[in-house]
Amino acid sequence: MFLNHTGSAVSAASLIALSATLAGPATAQHAAAMDAEMIPREALLGNPTKSQGRISPDGEWLSWLAPRDGIMNVWVAPASDPSAARPVTDDDERGIANHSWTPDSQYILTQQDKGGNENFHIYATNVQTAETRDLTPVDDNVRAVVQAVSNERPGEILVGLNDRNPQLFDMYLVDYRTGERTLAFENPGFAEVTVDHQLTPRLGFAPTAGGGAELYAIGEDGAPASEPLVTFPSEDFLTSGAVGFNKAGTDVYMLDSRDRDKAALVTLDLDTGETSMIAEPGESDISNVLFHPTTHAPLAYEMNYLKAGWTALDESVADDLERLESQATGNLQIVSTTDDNRKWVVIDDAAEKPGTYMLYDRDNGELTEMFTTRPELADAPLQPMHPLEIESRDGLTLVSYLTLPPGSDEDGDGRPDGALPTLLWVHGGPWARDEYGYNTVHQWMANRGYAVLSVNYRGSTGFGKEHVNKAIGEWSGKMHDDLIDAVDWAIEEGIAQPDKVAIGGGSYGGYATLVGVTFTPDKFACGVDIVGPSNLVTLIESFPDYWKPVLDGTFIKHIGDPADPAEREDMTARSPLTRADQIRVPLLIGQGGNDPRVTKIESDQIVEAMQQKELPVTYINYPDEGHGFQEPANRLSFFAAMEGFLGQCLGGRVQPIDDAFEGSSAEILAGAEFVEGLESTTGGE
Repeated sequence: MFLNHTGSAVSAASLIALSATLAGPATAQHAAAMDAEMIPREALLGNPTKSQGRISPDGEWLSWLAPRDGIMNVWVAPASDPSAARPVTDDDERGIANHSWTPDSQYILTQQDKGGNENFHIYATNVQTAETRDLTPVDDNVRAVVQAVSNERPGEILVGLNDRNPQLFDMYLVDYRTGERTLAFENPGFAEVTVDHQLTPRLGFAPTAGGGAELYAIGEDGAPASEPLVTFPSEDFLTSGAVGFNKAGTDVYMLDSRDRDKAALVTLDLDTGETSMIAEPGESDISNVLFHPTTHAPLAYEMNYLKAGWTALDESVADDLERLESQATGNLQIVSTTDDNRKWVVIDDAAEKPGTYMLYDRDNGELTEMFTTRPELADAPLQPMHPLEIESRDGLTLVSYLTLPPGSDEDGDGRPDGALPTLLWVHGGPWARDEYGYNTVHQWMANRGYAVLSVNYRGSTGFGKEHVNKAIGEWSGKMHDDLIDAVDWAIEEGIAQPDKVAIGGGSYGGYATLVGVTFTPDKFACGVDIVGPSNLVTLIESFPDYWKPVLDGTFIKHIGDPADPAEREDMTARSPLTRADQIRVPLLIGQGGNDPRVTKIESDQIVEAMQQKELPVTYINYPDEGHGFQEPANRLSFFAAMEGFLGQCLGGRVQPIDDAFEGSSAEILAGAEFVEGLESTTGGE
């Protein structure tokens, strides 16, 4: 049974009927949005036509990811003839998510796990022969990471493996041409190791009790110094750290928030331990640094407040950045360069245009388009994204982003002509951020008739350590208040209809969704939780071993220590599972069966609690996925269900589910009857 707002009992079936009634007649503005061209889900959410453009260090090759028989693989073409592209990898399972060039421009490096378990293997593919070698033929319970590559050590890469100790990564030099592997550094206990351009471990990052950290120099014999070079207080743990060495290996570049709120770019002298300022931050942290590919000198830095922008440190790139930013329509990123730094691959990421990769020739200033990731959206009615500053109830500025449906904002001022059904879409992390640019969920949901709002609640990164640290102890507290304040703002501004606001998100966004429907059950009409934790105790107790060295400075500091009885009790009280009986609206849950971060128990237990109380919940599990949905068939099937679910809840338009579940691994474990068309799918077969 279910308790409605007045405390009387109603059935789950009645709740669904009530939700459909609330969706009710559309406003004139909503009706206008419903008349716009409907963008097919696959165009928005399927594999891109191409993505991740790169140029080889010698400038002879271009590469990118593109489907091969429907699965993302690496394609390579001569830089002089991009039309002669050919696939060089042949992944036939999950698809390749990332790739990079080796320093000699002869191999492509990729990584792959099994079913989303994040125990990656590292692979090297010869671009001439297309032969692929597993450089880490280790047990599937071992995780491999590329620690570093360097043009000063062609033929080798440094790989981290936690084969000896699941919590720590030892370093191995690997010849990517032969696969020969040699132990280079046995980790004595560092959570992170920074290496120089000779692939030699030089600095060890050691967390301290209470959430701080110390940075130790590592000697030539691999032994750390007895005293730390730098000590990072607890409040700087998430906003400071080393980002690379100078060419001589005498200094290390750092992002450093000590003695200030925002992270600056500094250099640390390894002999004296003294730091020198390179660039002061502004309204936001310095978030990105462009280094010269061979001299390793910092050339420019990026800050990202409402929008991102670059500032030159070296006059040699000042005109280039000015020229590129004058032609960009969105955020500009330099994603690949040649060793001589004369050619760059840049991406222009604009809200109304999916990422466009371009080749920039610094010698003549020519900018040539390589490809657009989703050319099928060229004429689609994509909508502007509006950067906002929303003030929380305690005076904190929350940088936020709003996208409105087509036809709902005739004067283009970022306010609809009438209130709309609204989706509050919450980013994961929480130590991450939303930013301006093309956003698939914003465009998809706006096209279906909803206003979409994303908020950089306290705890989000990029806005200084005070913004991060105000989240300590505030999971389900002030972090959630920030989201509620943003919803109230949207209602007061005439953007959101009070009875038609949904909440959704993945990871922390999934947790925020569960908090929304349990701690503030009257605020939302429904929720979509993707791989979100329901119990803070079981969340921390099930983390993978290799996360444990940094837990003090992250989750334990911010949430609590389940080994402490008093803190465990508080964590339980702040867990949505404890308040499952407060849920008054429908819930859709998506889970990856192999998720190592938020394990399946987090979804299982909230679903079980809801079923025991006869609350309406639709639960879809993907046994071959991890922390999110990588395989296109899985992704498209879940989002088809989400679209139908929100259509019933908020009244937006829906592309029918039809055959969206064909080819997916979906197991519909509960509540197919609560989403129209879901019962007739092939999910779980």
